[in-house]
Amino acid sequence: MNLLTVISIGFLLGMRHATDPDHVIAVTTIVSRQRSIRHAGLIGILWGVGHTITILFVGAAIILFNLVIPPRIGLAMELAVGLMLILLGVLNLTGVTQWVTNRFMPVHSHGGVIHSHTHRHAEEVHIHGYKPEVDLNLEEKPESPLQMALARVGLYQLLRPLAVGIVHGLAGSAAVALLVLTTIRDPHWAIVYLLVFGVGTIAGMMVITLVIGAPFAYTGRKFTNFNRGLGVASGLVSVAFGLFVTFQIGFVDGLFTANPHWTPH
Repeated sequence: MNLLTVISIGFLLGMRHATDPDHVIAVTTIVSRQRSIRHAGLIGILWGVGHTITILFVGAAIILFNLVIPPRIGLAMELAVGLMLILLGVLNLTGVTQWVTNRFMPVHSHGGVIHSHTHRHAEEVHIHGYKPEVDLNLEEKPESPLQMALARVGLYQLLRPLAVGIVHGLAGSAAVALLVLTTIRDPHWAIVYLLVFGVGTIAGMMVITLVIGAPFAYTGRKFTNFNRGLGVASGLVSVAFGLFVTFQIGFVDGLFTANPHWTPH
């Protein structure tokens, strides 16, 4: 019963962990260009999966091998979050995010384009035309709702939240692992706790991105100028918060000085 309680708390703490300001700002910047609530929810899930991957691997290494992360390395992992926020904000403000999204958005139709080829019979030339997706079945349509959602979003849109989640997981993995070590002595159950914590983070981030994505999706269809303003605001907030995190870690916590001091949190 005590173990069940601890694991349940781990799930709830994982959901709460998803609401940290740097997490919310990062996913807000990503979903600000989305026009679909479902796609926003998928982005939250992928962010949570990336975050869980890092938490699980780094946390398990700390638990199983008693790894001690030096202060400078720990601060560097947290600095990566600040730099990531700055990068996301700049890409959003400059329009690079939208350009890449449009450039690599998958195409679902050939638009009725007819491909043709010629061949010769004796002295006569014959021209044959066909639609590849109709006559040769070259394009296989995804069948399940998940496959259709993945096809619509595109590879770039899938990899970006996954990569951002992995970077954010670096910043929190040490703190989560150390918290588990003080609560659960059995390393195997401690790793199970990390997994449950990660599942809670995925669930929490999915809910957050659904809520955040709703106004962006609505205004994107009806109020284009207002939607554009929301996107610019999310980019500015991301850059500002990223600069704050970078200054805090680099100078207040001493990463860029001779005497760094780091407390996992």
